[in-house]
Amino acid sequence: MRVTVLGKSPAWQDAGGACSGYLVEHESTCLLLECGNGVFGKLRRVRDYTRTDAIVISHMHADHFFDLIPYGFALVYAPRQQPVPVARWAGTQEPVRPPLYLPPRGLEVANNVAAAIGAGDLIERAFEVIEYDPDEPLTIGSMNLRFQPVPHFVDTWAIEFTGGDKRFVFGADCRPNDEIVEFARDADLLIMESTLPRPERSGMRGHLTPEEAGEHANRAGAKQLVLTHMSDELDQLWAKTEAEDAYGGPVAVAGEGAVYTL
Repeated sequence: MRVTVLGKSPAWQDAGGACSGYLVEHESTCLLLECGNGVFGKLRRVRDYTRTDAIVISHMHADHFFDLIPYGFALVYAPRQQPVPVARWAGTQEPVRPPLYLPPRGLEVANNVAAAIGAGDLIERAFEVIEYDPDEPLTIGSMNLRFQPVPHFVDTWAIEFTGGDKRFVFGADCRPNDEIVEFARDADLLIMESTLPRPERSGMRGHLTPEEAGEHANRAGAKQLVLTHMSDELDQLWAKTEAEDAYGGPVAVAGEGAVYTL
């Protein structure tokens, strides 16, 4: 299994960067996990966007799904997707519509965003939309997926990807919780958000600090920990050290283009 970071920023993009987006590959199957601001352009650098086997979204915050809008426009209007031949492209009566797996009620949110810019039917025109049942496992190509609700500001699911005998767990966005610890038990790779230098100032918590991410990974017995959802304004060496002290071993900080092979 191979995981490539396309974007790792939190709700505001790094300079020249992208929000949440990862390619997850096993054998001939390639999934796009999350499609936040800026991710579609990063995807185009490494893969033909019409040859992504599926897109999977953990929750309906803009930094995790917003680039479904430009992705959708490309699938509807790109020259290769048209019924008549144009230069370089033969034309097609069956344009590619990749499967898009959204969380429950995710289509309503995506449609509302598209409608706000006058493209209300864009998502359903561009993609084969499926709202997954988080209580049921999902098989896409050679990979099996499972879902675990984790506490955040909106309904959010951590996602496990299994390919062969390897397990990758994506923690999504969450505040401190026991659920992700059990869900990620003995994972070969755990990618955990570490958005905050210190807990939220007030109100409901929604994110982790690097120390908390390390502590959760330690309790889970994860074999490898990667920190993500972190701004370039946060000192990476500090974050890495905080997480390593809690995790009890080496920790990687996600960077765009980084590849993790299981």
